[in-house]
Amino acid sequence: MMEIGAGILVLVGGAFAIIASLGVIRLPDVLTRMHASTKAGTLASTLILAAVAIHYGELSVLAKCVAAVLFLLLTAPLAAHMIGRASLDAAQHPRGGGEG
Repeated sequence: MMEIGAGILVLVGGAFAIIASLGVIRLPDVLTRMHASTKAGTLASTLILAAVAIHYGELSVLAKCVAAVLFLLLTAPLAAHMIGRASLDAAQHPRGGGEG
């Protein structure tokens, strides 16, 4: 039964990873691409790491998965903020906006 749950989590995580990659390819500007990659990519990684923790069921693996998820949750918003600021400083304005 645990294998089925882990398999479902891997499939859903993989689907979110594909959605994130499509967002990076298809979205029009830097800010929306950044949003797609950080939100869906973090969710995909979290779901896949949860599946790994369920599948192995060992305390050491669970601790490593929790540490990896916390690292992602702490660094992804900071990286997205830095990329967004750099793109605005480089005059890469969002589509439909911008100066004059």
